[in-house]
Amino acid sequence: MGSIWEELKRPLAIIASFFILLFIYTKLAGPIPFYINSVNTTKTDLFSSSGEGEATAVPDEATISVGVTKNASSVDEAQKQANTVANKLISDLKKLGILDKDIKTTNYNVNPNYEIQPLMPTRGGQSGYSVTQNIEVKIKPIENVNKVIDLATKDGANLVGGVNFTFSDELQKNLEEKATKEAVENAKEKAQILASAAGVRLGKIINVVSSTNNPPFYPLSASDKGEVLDQEPTNITPGENTINVGVTIYYETY
Repeated sequence: MGSIWEELKRPLAIIASFFILLFIYTKLAGPIPFYINSVNTTKTDLFSSSGEGEATAVPDEATISVGVTKNASSVDEAQKQANTVANKLISDLKKLGILDKDIKTTNYNVNPNYEIQPLMPTRGGQSGYSVTQNIEVKIKPIENVNKVIDLATKDGANLVGGVNFTFSDELQKNLEEKATKEAVENAKEKAQILASAAGVRLGKIINVVSSTNNPPFYPLSASDKGEVLDQEPTNITPGENTINVGVTIYYETY
């Protein structure tokens, strides 16, 4: 027993001395500083895939410009004639169901007229005045476009054109949503095919970028549709327009 104690006495004394010195140090010098070094790493390996989607529909709104030009020997008479036509036209448009907010005067001009002297370097004397008034009309439903054109010419409008078929805000939103969903699914399918072929394992999606390509709406002018001034009922059709959406999806890889 004594020999075992003799063997353990020295190690125990060393351990006891260490803890005594440690206790004295912490009392005199404060806590022992303890540091943790951290390193932030950013994963830069990215994989991208693009897809496209589209949605097609018949426009549900239209705008059209109608107006009148009147010539007379005096400003008052020219204005009176132009205002008579414009006021009747506005009144009849409202009877057709067009709201006040969808009828807007876009132009009102009063100009002097001059006689044209053939083979003379200068124009002749003043021959009177012309008054021009243009009104922009938003039409919904678009089935009323032809009715508005016929009504305008019947009321005396001699400036008719600029028929522009468009999507309403609500329809535009729905079409963009539909096209976007199709584009995302298309991009995801391509990503799986490309990643499999390249031997890449896809991680989570970290970014999605989209772009929308709205169709151009080309207005029809009176010169394009000469029949708007004929006696036969007008027949202008909107056709269909397509909204295209492109999407690029970025993935992490591992």
